[in-house]
Amino acid sequence: MDGKAWDQDLLRDIYTQEDVAAVLKIPISSSTQVDKWVCTITISIYLQSFSSPKHFFNLNISVNMAENNVEVSEKTENNGEVSEKTENIVQKSEKKTGKTFVALNERILSSMSRRSVAAHPWHDLEIGPGAPAIFNCVVEIGKGSKVKYELDKKSGLFKVDRVLYSSVVYPHNYGFIPRTLCEDSDPMDVLVLMQEPVLPATFLRARAIGLMPMIDQGEKDDKIIAVCADDPEFRHYNDIKDLPPHRLAEIRRFFEDYKKNENKSVRVNDFLPAEDAIEAIQYSMDLYASYIVESLRQ
Repeated sequence: MDGKAWDQDLLRDIYTQEDVAAVLKIPISSSTQVDKWVCTITISIYLQSFSSPKHFFNLNISVNMAENNVEVSEKTENNGEVSEKTENIVQKSEKKTGKTFVALNERILSSMSRRSVAAHPWHDLEIGPGAPAIFNCVVEIGKGSKVKYELDKKSGLFKVDRVLYSSVVYPHNYGFIPRTLCEDSDPMDVLVLMQEPVLPATFLRARAIGLMPMIDQGEKDDKIIAVCADDPEFRHYNDIKDLPPHRLAEIRRFFEDYKKNENKSVRVNDFLPAEDAIEAIQYSMDLYASYIVESLRQ
């Protein structure tokens, strides 16, 4: 074969499958090697010349990498006589290192099962270079919401804990500070004052302006009071004493009342200044480093 595929002299010959393979420059025998693409190739050739009988040749190659399977089907019609041949080739292609390629479906399952596919908001998000005074806050509940969302500590996803029993809504965005730990085994809670509600699972920069000491069901459950560092209406507040008294009364009343219809007792003590809040955040950062980080190193 000289490569002149459709020359009239070429058409007068009686073609074999090897001739067709040479003209089209493709392999058709069981030595076909396909280890990257998932595809199906179909080639149909009908040849007839002035002095030659009719020839029909059909080649179908189906490659299924998920099963490392190559199926080659050949159908030849020679002047009315039909012959068919099908061959399955199961191959394990190897890299130069000698290791077997992982099947396609195994690669997908492996990717889906990796923990690193999604970041954990408590452990993977940095607290920020300005901590403990200025820090990142992960929002769990948006301002004005009656739905209490909560971090699922195992998966890192946010779940609906409950709908509030009382006819109240969260007065401001509520969330937690990443890479902190309190005595109740949860990250440090924070209420962030700002103009607009923020979607759950969003993080923002906040600045601590005070601490709200709280006892929930007999256990310590303090809250950091903060302002959004990037909200022009609130970012100028540096200490909780700078807030209007009515705003502080709203915050206190919400936390005192929102569990009453659940027959749960909550006591809110006097608000403390920014320096106490910063000290509490630093303590929770140290606690996280002592327990969480050290346990990961072991």
